[in-house]
Amino acid sequence: MNSIQSNIKKAKKYLDKNHCVGVPTETVYGLAGNAYSDMAVKKIFKLKKRPRNNPLIVHYHSIYQLREDCHVNDNFLKLYKKFCPGPITFVLKLKNYSKISKFVTNKQKSLAVRFPKHPLFRKLLKNLKYPLAAPSANISTRLSSVQPSDVIEEFGSKIKYILNGGKCKIGVESTIVNLTTRPKILRLGGLEISRLEKVLKKKIPLGTKTKKIVSPGQFRLHYSPGIPLRINVKKPKKNEAFMLIKKRKVTFKDYYYLTKKNNLKQAAKNLYSLLRKIKKDGYKMIAVEKIPNVGFGKTINDRLNRASKF
Repeated sequence: MNSIQSNIKKAKKYLDKNHCVGVPTETVYGLAGNAYSDMAVKKIFKLKKRPRNNPLIVHYHSIYQLREDCHVNDNFLKLYKKFCPGPITFVLKLKNYSKISKFVTNKQKSLAVRFPKHPLFRKLLKNLKYPLAAPSANISTRLSSVQPSDVIEEFGSKIKYILNGGKCKIGVESTIVNLTTRPKILRLGGLEISRLEKVLKKKIPLGTKTKKIVSPGQFRLHYSPGIPLRINVKKPKKNEAFMLIKKRKVTFKDYYYLTKKNNLKQAAKNLYSLLRKIKKDGYKMIAVEKIPNVGFGKTINDRLNRASKF
């Protein structure tokens, strides 16, 4: 048996016993448990210190599995065909007789679902007889984990196992689209809205300010590095780390760069790692220059805006 099969077998062993494991996705690392098990799902909430009214995303290997739990519609099928597996989460209507734990959905009649692209996670899902509830592998309101060392930093020995899939390729969470009614974006993420609009041939409004919490990423404080953060800053204060979008000709020790050039996709990928590094380097405050509010810049600004509510 090769090491990949051996690692998947080990993760499966823990999951089958209703334990939680760290799993790699193309977006961020997840804290996974059996979505059909109340015991496993309760453990996820407890480990993350997550509010019970914040629903979880459930990860599936295939659409055939999903049909057992959710009603699918035309908009879903169009987007699924184009972008799955990939960094998109769909909120769909839950079937009455679904086995999904009521704790996953906070007793709501909808479910946030995703088909992750990471090959290791896909192999794991294929080997299981149940889908996996897997929110980001971090303590609630903190920065998401983009590599195994981040997961260890967050949970230490509190979780049984981490399936090591290296560093995440995208580095920010999935884009969430609500398809239970007219399509609405509930969270900006690793897939640009313009690409979704092109497939559905219509504008998709942002529904991020809705009072009803039907998916993750709708709370005001989120993605926090654990220290105060200021956005749209032209000049940093003394002893404040200054995060910049691209490298400058003149550099100072307090300056941190998201990219060498002005590449917003690369900047999104580096965002959480850089915020973690700044805190580890001992800074007590972070200032961030104005980030262009286009494409992936919108996702970066969304994360920084919520982190600034510290």
